[in-house]
Amino acid sequence: MRVRFPSKRHLAAAAAVVSVLSTGLTVGLTTHSPSPGDPVVRTTGGLVRGVSEPSYDAFLGLPYAAPPLRELRFAPPAAPASWKGVRTADRQSPACIQFEPTGIREEQTVSEDCLYLDVYRPSHVAKSQKLPVMVWFHGGGSTQGTGVIYGGGTPAAKTNSIVISINYRLGALGFLAHPALSAVTPGGSGNYARMDQLASLQWVHDNIANFGGDAGNVTIYGQSAGGGSVCDLMVMPSAKGLFDKAIVESSVCGASRTTLAAGEQSGVKFAQSVGCTDPATVVACLRKAWPGTLVSNQANYLGGAKVGGALLPKTFQQAFADGSWNKVPVLTGSTRSENRLTSTALAGITEQGYYDLVRSTYGAKADAVLKLYPLSKFKSPWDAITQVQTDSQRACPNDQSAQVLATKTPTYRYEFNDPTSPTLYGFRVPGEDMSNGHSAELAYLFDFTLGERPLTAQQEKLSDQMMRYWAAFARSGDPNVRNAPAWPLYGANHNVMQLRTAGASKVINTYEADHNCAFWLEG
Repeated sequence: MRVRFPSKRHLAAAAAVVSVLSTGLTVGLTTHSPSPGDPVVRTTGGLVRGVSEPSYDAFLGLPYAAPPLRELRFAPPAAPASWKGVRTADRQSPACIQFEPTGIREEQTVSEDCLYLDVYRPSHVAKSQKLPVMVWFHGGGSTQGTGVIYGGGTPAAKTNSIVISINYRLGALGFLAHPALSAVTPGGSGNYARMDQLASLQWVHDNIANFGGDAGNVTIYGQSAGGGSVCDLMVMPSAKGLFDKAIVESSVCGASRTTLAAGEQSGVKFAQSVGCTDPATVVACLRKAWPGTLVSNQANYLGGAKVGGALLPKTFQQAFADGSWNKVPVLTGSTRSENRLTSTALAGITEQGYYDLVRSTYGAKADAVLKLYPLSKFKSPWDAITQVQTDSQRACPNDQSAQVLATKTPTYRYEFNDPTSPTLYGFRVPGEDMSNGHSAELAYLFDFTLGERPLTAQQEKLSDQMMRYWAAFARSGDPNVRNAPAWPLYGANHNVMQLRTAGASKVINTYEADHNCAFWLEG
């Protein structure tokens, strides 16, 4: 059974990283003696020496942008500095500054100097192979998380593809809008994280051929807020031509976005709360502010991507309707019970609490909700309310989004449904079923280090199947592979591939009925 934790070499490397907040990283420190088997590749910045594992090569901590420090804080990403000689690429970078506490393990280091990516490829790849490339954008509500917990060695080796995971700026550092910042930011402020993601794709375009990848066959994929990033890139004019397919996990293309004007108004209040009150010096003040001060005031601004500037001029709905979006095939889906993870604050809710919350939330529809979701059908009141929230907030909007996408581009739809899946590290609710919650599929797609436990042998089989489905879609725009259930287009029949353990994955046409979507989407 494959244990999804870093190799001893990677753990040793992580232990050597020193957490820094606003100073730069020391790069090129070796964590093992170079060996003849370690691969060397030329990038636009210089030569890099990766790590050779038994079935894959890893190139860790590659800079795709300059450290966003001092005058580069709250600014578009700048080109990284080049280097002489061979840069060691055998350890991951720190995570970006976290604006929420649960996106990383306690021992994970963080830094503002975090704009790095990790490249994984199968062993013995020739430069001329042109393997399909998959670029991952992590989730975390745009306030937390990191690309370094998504190891790509196993999926790269098993599917003969190149897997890349990146860090991008989070919280206020990634999404703060302010009139003074917009005045000095081409495209408008508030979208520094999206600029980071765009810069990472440009790095891939310029460099991946030397790793054996095909710059003309790039798939972007992400989960939750990372899926929202994928949706935004599909309508970002400057992203056109940098990717060829898209995978959106547990996110809805067409979800609401803050306007740049509203973001700027909120940003003024944020700057004042940080202590930057002089309009003449507010930019310099924000760039000098202690990161901890920014984090402690993160509730004082409107986060997330901002629509209305030159970078992201239109909402997804607007660009999709007028045909100006970056049209690519899409694979999209969600987990069976998303809110089992996102609604953990409701743990311990009583029977009466369930009734009261439904009535206060759904008003005139409350009686119908209680009839559709009687407590007798669920293991506990918490199990009931999390399914109500899943269906109303996530499952049905996700399916509605797939219906819209399918009208204009090849669309494949899935539902992850493993009733024994592990949850995330630190999220376990004692006595409650946490399976199939938000993020449950991640341990099946990566060498994931934020899971509460390794996968079982049966779950490993589903993991292999999912990795092959995802990589086949990245290769050709069609997820179908040998020795796995046939996966048809979503189409008029609303075909959904339900991903299950024990070889039980199958296509269903009952998704809307299973989640009561006719009820939730009426009116």
